[in-house]
Amino acid sequence: MPTLHAGRYTTTIQGPFVVFLIGFRINRMLAVGKWLPVAKAMGPMLKELKSNPPLGLLAAHTSLYWRGAMVTQYWRSFDHLVNYAQSRDAVHLPAWKAFNQSVGSDGTVGIWHETYQVAAGQYECVYANFKGGIFPLTSHTV
Repeated sequence: MPTLHAGRYTTTIQGPFVVFLIGFRINRMLAVGKWLPVAKAMGPMLKELKSNPPLGLLAAHTSLYWRGAMVTQYWRSFDHLVNYAQSRDAVHLPAWKAFNQSVGSDGTVGIWHETYQVAAGQYECVYANFKGGIFPLTSHTV
């Protein structure tokens, strides 16, 4: 069971960083054969990224919502994110190819992402009574 971090915390990071939101939405619930592989695709990518810190992923948190899921990712830089996405040696490209071959534009499942580059010192993070891991950066009590 995750630890409850009682009290208020904030975080700091040196320099700029990237927040990357990526997710999917199931449009046809009965098309399990189409959306289940999409749902399973992110796990191996996160495992690969977490086991190889030089790739640039700082942390990732998964959130479930009706008809889908979202992963909030924190990256060292936009270049790290793009390099991973385009790497022929990474898990991402085969997963992207499989999505395009299986789902393409048939509408059974939608995927999306948003990328935000955050300038140094241009963010605020406050966590109160948070269960689980704190934001991936250096945390301290406020």
